[in-house]
Amino acid sequence: MDNRINAWLEDIIRSIDEIDDFLPEKRNFLEYQKDLKTKKAVERNIEIIGEAVSRISKHKDCDIEIKNAQKIIGTRNRIAHEYDSISDEVIWTIIVKELPGLKKEIKNLKEE
Repeated sequence: MDNRINAWLEDIIRSIDEIDDFLPEKRNFLEYQKDLKTKKAVERNIEIIGEAVSRISKHKDCDIEIKNAQKIIGTRNRIAHEYDSISDEVIWTIIVKELPGLKKEIKNLKEE
């Protein structure tokens, strides 16, 4: 695997791990919603994930396909460019429902 692709996959895993570390042990949406620093840190890491997925999908010699890549990239773009259109509920749903599966998928890609 190309070193750059491997680094981008590592960036995705690291960002998901950081998001997990930022959140309280008991995942509580109301606590998250009140904590501006955590919200901003989580959003930044979701941007990093989206950028890494974008770079992987655009890399000319890459045959890796990440499930929901366009949605991930679209979310990154919305956070970066339409920041006022992203709700806490959307981010929370991504954290709870999407990131665990993405992390598993990326780890499996790295092992191939």
